[in-house]
Amino acid sequence: MAGQARGKVTINVEECKGCGLCVESCPPECLELDEELSAYGVHPARYTGEDCTGCGICFYCCPEPGAITVYRRVPPAKAAGDSARPAPAKAGGEHAAAL
Repeated sequence: MAGQARGKVTINVEECKGCGLCVESCPPECLELDEELSAYGVHPARYTGEDCTGCGICFYCCPEPGAITVYRRVPPAKAAGDSARPAPAKAGGEHAAAL
């Protein structure tokens, strides 16, 4: 998938079981199982750092609550009548928690 990522994913390796359901369900294929074992002896999921659409399918497929957080990019707000003025900053910075 080309272009700027519209989202990002964080994986809590302490919660991830390494089942791979999120990896298999990810449409843009931006998740993979890490080569390194976690402290629990499993290969946790890992975000590759690109191409996330912020769809949240990985979040909904994950059997472990708290293992995956999906952030969606907040598009800059358009100022009415003045396109040269920057949009005010929103809480959460560039990405805001979606799920």
